[in-house]
Amino acid sequence: MTARPVELAVEAVRYEIDGQPLLHGIDLTARPGETVGVVGPNGSGKTTLLRCVYGALRPNRGRVVLDGVDAASLGVKDRARRVAVVPQDAAGTFGLTVREVVAMGRSPHKRFWEQDGPDDVRRVAEALDTVGAGALAGRRFDELSGGERQRALVARALVQDPGLLALDEPTNHLDIRYQLEILGLVRGLPATALLVLHDLNLAALYCDRLYVLAGGRVAASGTPAEVLTEALLTEVYGVRARIATHPTTGAPSIVYLPEDGERAGY
Repeated sequence: MTARPVELAVEAVRYEIDGQPLLHGIDLTARPGETVGVVGPNGSGKTTLLRCVYGALRPNRGRVVLDGVDAASLGVKDRARRVAVVPQDAAGTFGLTVREVVAMGRSPHKRFWEQDGPDDVRRVAEALDTVGAGALAGRRFDELSGGERQRALVARALVQDPGLLALDEPTNHLDIRYQLEILGLVRGLPATALLVLHDLNLAALYCDRLYVLAGGRVAASGTPAEVLTEALLTEVYGVRARIATHPTTGAPSIVYLPEDGERAGY
């Protein structure tokens, strides 16, 4: 990846369907090169916010700004040169090989019907090797396991050469080894990253800052140590937990307690 990291600003973004608001004026920033996590319970608006950022949804109010430019003013290809997406599912891939799916990431940089050149082929092969999926190149994408598909989608985002990576549950379906490898890879890239995550321990380990959403609003934001408190987990998630500083990583480490924790002696 050679693109310059993008500065992202989400300004008072509101999104509603049939008059029902899903996002209530969200403000969020990601500085160039930062890894920013969006966390929160199911239905809190995480994926809706991410879709507004990469352009699948258009906010009813507010705006998404990329390097000082209103993203709504950008054409589809121009926006795709700046922002690459790793969605939870992949449409339009039936019957394609993994190599062909990953090569789709080069399309924003090419003219319509322009064929892949040697540089495109090299980039695709390198991206697949980077995510540990080189052996999958010739297989049909729709025949892969969930974890294999996820790795291929990350590879497609890499060859897009973006300044901003928008990832919706990038560790979904992955075993722990690949969860760590993918998040480590994302954090090490010369790009800004905005990740929707469910696993709070992974978010604490790999994200520079977190935004906690609840009911379509920002309930808290800051570093993982500032945000992930026992009081917040009780208020937002409705769970009891104990939080300590991991002795090796220095990140917050969360242990969830059973509901009958008091009787169990916790």
